[in-house]
Amino acid sequence: MADAGQAGPTGRLADRAVEARLARLDELLEGLESRPGPTGRAAIEAVRLLTEVYGEALARVTDHADGQLAECLADDELLGHLLVLHAIHPEPAERRAARAVERLRPAVRERGGDVEWVGVDGQVARVRLTAAGGCGSGCGGGTSDVTEAVREAVLAVAPELQAVEPVPSAPARRAAPAFVPLDALARRGAPQPQKAR
Repeated sequence: MADAGQAGPTGRLADRAVEARLARLDELLEGLESRPGPTGRAAIEAVRLLTEVYGEALARVTDHADGQLAECLADDELLGHLLVLHAIHPEPAERRAARAVERLRPAVRERGGDVEWVGVDGQVARVRLTAAGGCGSGCGGGTSDVTEAVREAVLAVAPELQAVEPVPSAPARRAAPAFVPLDALARRGAPQPQKAR
């Protein structure tokens, strides 16, 4: 794999290289925003205009994409984030959020818990969390870590949603008592006939 600062053998950036560039871009933008004067304002405006133009170009690509290509574009992590950023992602927020939860599910299960997509209520995503040992969402320990990971994953792909909240796990069903016929109880309590000697 290419170094975080290098392109891969095809000239394309590896995922780690993209992440490194995005982190550096955040640093630069923070520095520009805090810089007083016309130079800082002009640089921020240049970035904003460039972002709008690239967003428009991406929107035109998706306008010409058939269903299969649109799905491939949306499935790519980097492109998916850009489609969300420019509000042109072809999938509704609920579907994106549900897929994010499903992608996290194996890692949560590996830790002995589970996470299940419940749905969207207004602008709030709902998930059902089960911690290791069958403990519901009210347990302490690692549940808050899992809740935070789910929250970050869902809001990253569906920023239109305002929050992610766990819902209580359904109470465990108690086993139905075994059916004992009434005459069996009567026989149990009745005196047993004595054997002849």
